[in-house]
Amino acid sequence: MDDLVQEVFLSALRQLHALRDVTRFGAWLGTITRNRANDYFRRAIPDEKVTEPVEEGRTESRTTNHAAEHEAAAILAAVRALPEPYREPLILRLVEGMTGPEIAARTGLTHGSVRVNLYRGMQLLREKLNERASSAGRRAV
Repeated sequence: MDDLVQEVFLSALRQLHALRDVTRFGAWLGTITRNRANDYFRRAIPDEKVTEPVEEGRTESRTTNHAAEHEAAAILAAVRALPEPYREPLILRLVEGMTGPEIAARTGLTHGSVRVNLYRGMQLLREKLNERASSAGRRAV
């Protein structure tokens, strides 16, 4: 974890010339920290699937669970495929249940930017999920 903190401050030092508004230093540093932490935890998550023991006589439940897991994985993949400016606000809204002003405070964006990113992100997510549903429908026929 100490390496991560050092990495954040080295990155901030290298990018210090890009800071446009000195009064936004805290939000700027917070953004760098959040992005480095996201990268760190993304690499740390194993791609293995955890499987539960199968009980006999519960075929319907297993099928339903498998379908739900498959759908959740597809939605997660669609969210991960969104551009970063849309992905993070959507996750904060949909998963964390944060409001627009809370997302703005957490990300350092303006409330208007958060609204625009949420709107555009939802549009892109709908398009991706509709494409997935259409292609799944064509495969089933």
